[in-house]
This record gives sequence, C-alpha cells and structure tokens, in this order.
Amino acid sequence: MLTCFAGSILANLLLGEACLIPFKNHTDILTATAVWYLIFYSPFDIVYKLVKFLPFKLCIGTLKETQRAHKVYHGVTYTAKLFPHAYLLIVIIGTVKGAGSGIIKAFDRFLRGIWVPNSNEFLQPSLYTKACLIASIIFVLEKTSVIEAPHAVIYFGVVIFFVYFKLSSLLFGIHDPFVPFENLFCAIFLGGMWDAMRRAISSSKSSDDSGKSKSEKKND
Repeated sequence: MLTCFAGSILANLLLGEACLIPFKNHTDILTATAVWYLIFYSPFDIVYKLVKFLPFKLCIGTLKETQRAHKVYHGVTYTAKLFPHAYLLIVIIGTVKGAGSGIIKAFDRFLRGIWVPNSNEFLQPSLYTKACLIASIIFVLEKTSVIEAPHAVIYFGVVIFFVYFKLSSLLFGIHDPFVPFENLFCAIFLGGMWDAMRRAISSSKSSDDSGKSKSEKKND
C-alpha cells in the first residue's frame, strides 16, 4: 500500500504538505486493497497467473505507463502553480511523482527487514526514474514555451515514450536503453576517455620495458 501512493506521499513531504492526503480517497484505498487481495489470495492463484500471462502483462504495463505520464504532468503542473519559476523544484517533484515507488522502495525494504544500503534510486537510478526526469524536463520546457507545440501532441509523445520503454523491457529484455548514452557522456565529459588513454599508454610502456629486459637477458 505504501508503494501504491509513494509518489504523492513523497511529493507532499517535499512540498511541506500532509503525507496522509493520498489516503483520503476511499475509492483508491479499496481498489488497491482489492487488487492486493486478489493477487495474493485468489483461488488457485488464478489472478496472479493472468497478470503474469504476457498479453495481460502488456495491457497492464501500457495502462501503468499512461498513469505514470499523468502523475508526472500533475506533479509539474501543481508545483508550477506554487513556485512558478523554481524550475529545478518543478522537475524534482515531477520525477518523484512519477517514480515514487522506486524511490521509496529502500524504505519499504527497511520496514520488511531486508534493507540493502547500496541499492537505492539515488545510487543506481532505474529506467523509470530517468524517464520521469526526462518527461518532467519536457513538460517544464512546454510550460516555459521553449517547446512550442500543442499540449496534446507533447502529452501523447510522453505517453508513447513511457509505453515504448515498458514494452521494450517486456518483449525484448531492454531494461535500460539510456546506458549507451550514459557511457558515451561519461567517456567524453567525465574523464573516461582520458583514463582509457592513460591506461593504454601505461600498458604499452610496461610491455616495452618487459621487452627490453628480456632482450638484455638474452644478450647477457
């Protein structure tokens, strides 16, 4: 239940509002409880097996990512009304609203007694946290008129962006398509290329030194 409303809980905490506000909607609470009960306690695990069946999984994943896009947009819009020019804060709240379940997962594991300190979204951000960050930036650029396009087109593009990554993960096993771009960025701007050059030069020097020592021994 904590992860179901994690985005709203964390966003309210960061904005100084009551963390229990997401629980005031009884319909959402009952729906989440019913889904939890059917997943774990349905006869013969039939609901769980249906959810794991690929066609149902694809439909549920598509609906989930559509909801994620709505959460990101709602977070950006709501924060922009409170702090119109605090763009960094707007991006943070939009990201937290969309990827709250992953961010709060470390606290959830701590409550269940299986906390892993080096496994959290701040040290190893998941695909969905990165995607929510990019979607928040896109919505902020729309709000500031940097991107001049109809809102429906931008929103639909963000939805397709989320759904595409979800389906790629389910169908093709592509769990993080940002990794090649991150590696390229690190190699160019964060010293990776220079470190590789230094290692190559040092290895060539060591091989030359070893070759010279062998030749000297033969001459002796």
